Amino acid sequence: MANLMTASHHLDHRTGLPKEWLFLLKRHPRGDWPGHRNLGPLTEFWLARHNGFRQLGKGLDVLLEDLREDRLQPDRFGALFAPRLQQFLSELHHHHMIEDHHYFPVFMEAERRLVAGFELLEGDHELIHHRIETTIGSANAFLGKLRQGDRDAIRRAADAYADVSGTLVTGLMRHLDDEEDLIVPLILERGEHDLGLS
Repeated sequence: MANLMTASHHLDHRTGLPKEWLFLLKRHPRGDWPGHRNLGPLTEFWLARHNGFRQLGKGLDVLLEDLREDRLQPDRFGALFAPRLQQFLSELHHHHMIEDHHYFPVFMEAERRLVAGFELLEGDHELIHHRIETTIGSANAFLGKLRQGDRDAIRRAADAYADVSGTLVTGLMRHLDDEEDLIVPLILERGEHDLGLS
């Protein structure tokens, strides 16, 4: 996998997957996914989970912006923010564990030409996990400042958290798109049942 992690493949720098891994996406472009005969319930659920992560990430950004623009008081922000962040990060970690240990091995076995792509996605998961840990640390410091009530300290902590969280969420959005571009066309090509997913 080390050979794959060139600057252009890194999560923070790429704008999509290499074209040589997208041969199935050419056959099954995104516009054809809805209503496809092989779009089964597991795939629909998985895509819904991805959209849920997108919405949770955006919702957390909106909450933070409301606090920073004084549209939301710190005590109200904390009550809304903490449980949503915990849900977002814990569900994301669990989702990636299932993909790494259950689904990616199936996909790699089914389509050997995409092994390098799935290894890249596994590398993304590792990087995202480290960013989750960093975000947790920054969020805890931020929430501590909220409880102390010092407005200047809250602003500094919010800025620090926004930097860390922004890196996590931006990378995650890229990863989700790339993962879908690799996985959904493979499922549409083979079918959930034939892949052993249902």
